Amino acid sequence: MSVQSASSARNASRAVWLKHLHQWHWISSAMCLLGMFLFAITGITLNHASQIEAKPHIVRQQAQAPQALTAELRAYAEQHDGAKEPLPAKAEAWLEQTFKVQPGGRAAEWSVDEVYLPMPKAGGDAWVRIGLEDGATEFENTDRGWISWLNDVHKGRNTGAAWNWFIDIFAVACLVFCITGLLILKFHAANRPFTWPMVGLGVLIPVVIALLFIH
Repeated sequence: MSVQSASSARNASRAVWLKHLHQWHWISSAMCLLGMFLFAITGITLNHASQIEAKPHIVRQQAQAPQALTAELRAYAEQHDGAKEPLPAKAEAWLEQTFKVQPGGRAAEWSVDEVYLPMPKAGGDAWVRIGLEDGATEFENTDRGWISWLNDVHKGRNTGAAWNWFIDIFAVACLVFCITGLLILKFHAANRPFTWPMVGLGVLIPVVIALLFIH
């Protein structure tokens, strides 16, 4: 094979690789666009959480559980004292009708005196307590605002399985975006002398800050 033919073959192979890298790069960037915007914004709000005032809005309600339901819960609690089990279907239906909440099969904390149902959520908290002696029921819902909601979404805190799966998939897409970008830089580095100094600077700055200023 002549030198010219070998050079043409290398150029053709390089063009094929670049085509695939560019394709994966733009596909991963398109998939990451909204997610990266969201995580960048919430990264700022998390970093300045102490400076952003948020007054929680708390709603408290009380009700009286029916005697038949209270008796059923009391009998259930005697058999599950100290356990963490979901509420019976009748109790969940009564709570949904009374307080407009959806327990959704969450585990409640059972004792012979009361049953306590924690319902943490992104940007707030909620709980229900049912006294098993007299059926007195308390419901409290706390809303800490949309910034707190965004911060919890950023951390995947109390966001459910679907969002946690999204975070994992989004992280993989970001890795594809970064790796293909690095390989594209490698292909173009010969004609762009500042490529590797800029890449090195991008690595050096966070490393130096971490070593010198994080204690």
